[in-house]
Amino acid sequence: MIRVLIVDDQEMIRAGLRTIISSSPEIEVVADVGDAFAALELLETTSVDVVLMDIRMPGIDGVEATARIRRDHTAEQVRVIILTTFEHDENVVAALSAGANGFLGKGVGPAELIAGISDVMSGGGALSAAAAATAISRVAETPVHRVDEHLARRFEALTPREHDVVVAITRGLSNDDIAGEMFVSPFTVKTHANRAMSKVGARDRAQLVAFAYQAGIVADR
Repeated sequence: MIRVLIVDDQEMIRAGLRTIISSSPEIEVVADVGDAFAALELLETTSVDVVLMDIRMPGIDGVEATARIRRDHTAEQVRVIILTTFEHDENVVAALSAGANGFLGKGVGPAELIAGISDVMSGGGALSAAAAATAISRVAETPVHRVDEHLARRFEALTPREHDVVVAITRGLSNDDIAGEMFVSPFTVKTHANRAMSKVGARDRAQLVAFAYQAGIVADR
């Protein structure tokens, strides 16, 4: 059972998320709180696998809250998925840099939300198409005078199929989308993605996207 904590300052959004998540027999909402301070206190006494974190809240925002969680918990101990209506701004990179495992817009459908939680829990990363595009564009805005040869050598260890999956991920495609394009199962896609992340040393899909750009795998956009 995946234990989830919902953190959002709007009660209606928390209620909606709880309803969606509770529809999955494999996921349990252990609590929902209205601010980051309450979330940090709860994590001191309650076992939580995944935190769904709003990014803009009174007090401290989701970026700072994620950074504080990372001081006490590794990305494997407590996963953090940022949920926000602001996918196209600097918050994407800030949240991922703070240690978030994924980034989803609040407009995602129930199936994508549940799949994102499961993907993050299994070692992948939930990254919406819009968030992936923003992550790539932000990385691309940083001047890169030459390819990172060290990272490039890591990508050389990928199989052709793993390489194709990485390129598809940089386009913001989900496992289901990639499976449809490659005529394989979503499980096979996830396996290729996880192996690619392991080989290049990326903690999640967002970092994989950044590494791919720095290694010259993704063309400047």
